[in-house]
Formats: sequence, C-alpha cells, structure tokens
Amino acid sequence: MKIHVVNPNSTAAMTRTIAETARAVARAGTTITASNPAHGPASIQGYYDVAACMPGLLEEAGRHRDADAVIVACFDDTGVDALRAMLDVPVIGIGEAAYHAASLISTRFSVVTTLPRSVPGLEANLVRYGLMARCGSVRASRVPVLDLEKPGGEAERLIAAEVRLAVEEDMAECIVLGCAGMAEMRARLAEAFGIPVIDGIGCAVGFVETLVAAGLSTSKAGGYASPFVAEMA
Repeated sequence: MKIHVVNPNSTAAMTRTIAETARAVARAGTTITASNPAHGPASIQGYYDVAACMPGLLEEAGRHRDADAVIVACFDDTGVDALRAMLDVPVIGIGEAAYHAASLISTRFSVVTTLPRSVPGLEANLVRYGLMARCGSVRASRVPVLDLEKPGGEAERLIAAEVRLAVEEDMAECIVLGCAGMAEMRARLAEAFGIPVIDGIGCAVGFVETLVAAGLSTSKAGGYASPFVAEMA
C-alpha cells in the first residue's frame, strides 16, 4: 500500500517531520511518500494562506497518481474536498481524522492550535463534521507554525499551558493537537497530563490504511464527482 502525504505549505523541514511521524505508525507493507509544493505559503495560518496554497497543493497531489490514498497534512483540512473530486482514491485531512478519533475515545475533547486567526476555520470544520458539541473549546497557543520547528523555543511550554487550561476549564478528557507541526510533542504531553493527546497524522494513516484494505474509496455519485477538466480554460 502506498500513501502520499502532502503538506500544503512549502516548508520542506516540516514535510520531513510529517513523513517521520507517518512512517512511525504505518503498518508493515505500507510505503509513505511525503512532499510539499515548491512554491506557496511557508505555513498555513488562516483563510488567506489556505487560499494561497491551493494551486500548489492540487498540482503536487496530481504528481503522485500512483498512490493508493492521500493524506492532507494541514489541520485546516485544506483542499480535501477538491482532492476528493480530483482523485479516485481515499483522501483524508488530518483535522477530520483527529476529531473523529477523539470522539471515539472521549466524551469531550479540546483542540490546541497555533494562532488565534486559525480558530474560526477550525470551529467551522467542527460544525461541518457534526462534532462541535463534543468540543470544549478551540484554544490558540499563540505559537506561529514555523516556531514549532525552532529548537529550544517556548512553543511546547505555551502549548502545555493551553492543554492545562483545557483540562481544568473545559473538562477535556482528550486533547487534539491542532497543527501537524505539533506531532513531535504528543507523547510528552500525554504523559504530563495523563489523558490521550491526539496527533492527526497518525490517525489519518490508520484510517486510510483501513479504507484501502476494505476496498473503499470516495463516492463519485454526487459532490465528489470528477471535475469537468476538459471544459477548463
């Protein structure tokens, strides 16, 4: 089984970290290929970045047509709907994967993300997925995405502070990390707080492996019907 993990931002270092996280949880026999667009936003932080990365994301995903499944490694689930229409294989975003995983192992979860500008989009996704009622809050740590890559910084301390507030104020039973770049700290936070901490990359790998093994793919009967590419200028 071959899974293509596409990072919608253009930061290659983050893509390498994402690939390592995915490979650590993949089944024996699953091959992980990870890539990112050569051009576009260096990070996805809010509505403008989501729109700006779309051309590069679609182009990059189109280069890996041999994949059995695609994971979009951006917590906003950037471009997932477009890719489901464009491709014939299962496509999962790490945000949707993480939310559903949290709903399966807890009655109430909270999300800890990066900047405040990302919060409205994530809340809108939770409403769309029918899981907002299970979410205590979406909390912004005020850590820019690229700061997650800086060694010796304050990122983990700031994120841990929001996790603590989620546990104490939201009564969260589970924490969802709201950025692919936070995956590396998942195990340490889970140990520190004694509750499950979810990284969407690992969840998405497990979900797409299950879909492919079961012979399932995206329905083309309605909203995800293939685009009329021949009519595009």
